[in-house]
Amino acid sequence: MTGSRYPNLLKPFRIRHAAFRNRLMSTSHAPGYVEDRHPKLRYQLYHEEKAKGGLALTMFGGSSNIAPDSPSAFGQIYIGDDSIIPVLREFSARIHRHGCAIMCQITHMGHRTLWDVEDWLVPVAPSAVREPAHRSFPKEMDRGDIRRVVRAFGDAALRCKQGGLDGTELLAYGHLIHQFWTPLVNRRTDEYGGSLENRARFGLEVLEEVRRRVGEDFVVGLRMIGDELKEGGLTREDCLALAKIYADTGWCDFLNVVVGQVGDERGLSQSIPTMAGPLAPFVEIAAGMKRGTGLPVFHATRIADLATAEYCVREGLVDMVAMTRAHMADPHIAAKMLRGEEERIRPCVGAGYCLDRIYTGGDALCLHNPATGRERTMPHVIEPGPGPRRKVVVVGAGPAGLEAARVCALRGHEVVVFEAAAEPGGQIVLAARATWRRDLLGIAEWLAAEVEHLGVAVHFNRYAEAEDILGEAPDIVVIATGGVPNMDWLEGSGHVASVWDVLGGQVEPGAEVLVYDDHGDHQGPSAADFLASRGSKVELVTPDRMAAHDIGASNFPVYLANFYAMGVRMTPDRRLTRVEREGNRLSATLRNVYDDADETRLVDQVVVEHGTLPNAALFHELRPRARNGGELDIDALIAGRPQQAASNGEDGFMLFRVGDAVASRNIHAAIYDSLRLCKDF
Repeated sequence: MTGSRYPNLLKPFRIRHAAFRNRLMSTSHAPGYVEDRHPKLRYQLYHEEKAKGGLALTMFGGSSNIAPDSPSAFGQIYIGDDSIIPVLREFSARIHRHGCAIMCQITHMGHRTLWDVEDWLVPVAPSAVREPAHRSFPKEMDRGDIRRVVRAFGDAALRCKQGGLDGTELLAYGHLIHQFWTPLVNRRTDEYGGSLENRARFGLEVLEEVRRRVGEDFVVGLRMIGDELKEGGLTREDCLALAKIYADTGWCDFLNVVVGQVGDERGLSQSIPTMAGPLAPFVEIAAGMKRGTGLPVFHATRIADLATAEYCVREGLVDMVAMTRAHMADPHIAAKMLRGEEERIRPCVGAGYCLDRIYTGGDALCLHNPATGRERTMPHVIEPGPGPRRKVVVVGAGPAGLEAARVCALRGHEVVVFEAAAEPGGQIVLAARATWRRDLLGIAEWLAAEVEHLGVAVHFNRYAEAEDILGEAPDIVVIATGGVPNMDWLEGSGHVASVWDVLGGQVEPGAEVLVYDDHGDHQGPSAADFLASRGSKVELVTPDRMAAHDIGASNFPVYLANFYAMGVRMTPDRRLTRVEREGNRLSATLRNVYDDADETRLVDQVVVEHGTLPNAALFHELRPRARNGGELDIDALIAGRPQQAASNGEDGFMLFRVGDAVASRNIHAAIYDSLRLCKDF
């Protein structure tokens, strides 16, 4: 600890028999890695990487279900029968051997689930109140249901103990225990409704049963709300009063405090904010719960850097700092802190890609760390290769090119990068100009800093020709030249601007603008947001059934709130077919995708987003000279074997392309392309 910039984060901590080597933790979440409803190898390796990286406590099993009428809605663990115990034993042993503590979160989701999955059982709740996010109409619980669920909590907690874990966390936030607390759901008139004390009764019965079953030598905590931030919901004062009720029992060892409500998508985006919000927005509420109850408090919400985490502990605001999404970006935060390499920590930029994928039925992936969740096949730490040192030329310093350069340099190769622009980042630079998305620059800045640290020669303002590449006498050439806006499909495309033109400042915003989004991701809405914020009257048109079709629940509410505040008109189900000059204005023809009816808009400017086309002229020029003809051995790529194809003979260089130089995708795909290709060079 001597000389550390973060001495308070390095202080050990203890709760009952559980020892934590520092104050850094990861809270429970459901990354969608379950197999047969159990946390098997993929799930365990994901958490083990954080344990190897120096984390003190990894909590897993976000919303782990304890009973059949609490089915999985987003890939959770099922902990409602004894088949989980041997899996937990394997898991706990894997984590403990790295000196890290491990706990599992257990819950009954109440009405926050689905009725038409697994056993097709009707969800239950304190009252027959529908949750907008999952859309089920629940059954009001009777006393038999209450007794059954209380027993199920005790059974599940005991399985956690039998599985060798250090503790368990009861999830109240948004789920059944919380649903009994909040007047937004609980309309009962019996002893479980009405007064705050009555609404706390179910949770007390659960906590008492859990403590009775696990005994005194097992940690039991409660993840609970600090303020619902919703009219008619629980206030900060209500939540503190509830916390005191549970603290006074002596059965609860810690509080894990969250804020907001997740019953609808707007609430979710506020409770788990993206880069649109400030850092650590709710830590003072967590501190109030600590002061008011005397219990240890854990807290997570956009604590994304060590300086903020150190402040939270130093000032006594919390006892354990949960950097959950930050550890998805870099699971080795603690180890780098201990080595004095905090500037090399890959930052969480708050993009929300991890959470958004979960809520659309996918698995959690970090926007700019493609090894996260792929620990079986992708390394977090790139080791030097066993083969000869090679000369690698990378063309393009966007995310794909920078990652290719980083990985190749770590493998021990000599790397040269050519970049036509004056700065690194490629399309990230454009995306970061879109109002609240500026933190995306952190991705490019980290990659560029790593490349510089590794001694890679990067030549900016160099539009590389084939002769430049060949003059380097390369063994491997990676083309990462990105794409260009796809515009030629449109009749009258010469009259329109691209999102790049708008965000890059090549065109001035018009007074009345039609933004046509045939992509559904961030590009079109970002342009609409950008234009409206500069005073343009904007209509966002899409052939999809809604605007921002492919943007997840932690991000699209930010756009929609801005659009409504700034008067952006959103028009779905229309395809842009033609743009013509009409005097000093533009006439845009829109066709309804369902009834084929045409309509027109007369505007000052039309901005179009339709993805990109590969900027691949250099790649195709080099193909005849490359010994693999530019071909990628897909089977070798998937299997993690080196590329060996040699269609043009055994001499000369190997040629590959990555990122949008292949096809229009996103930042994660671009970086993943380069990692899985270059890790085997």
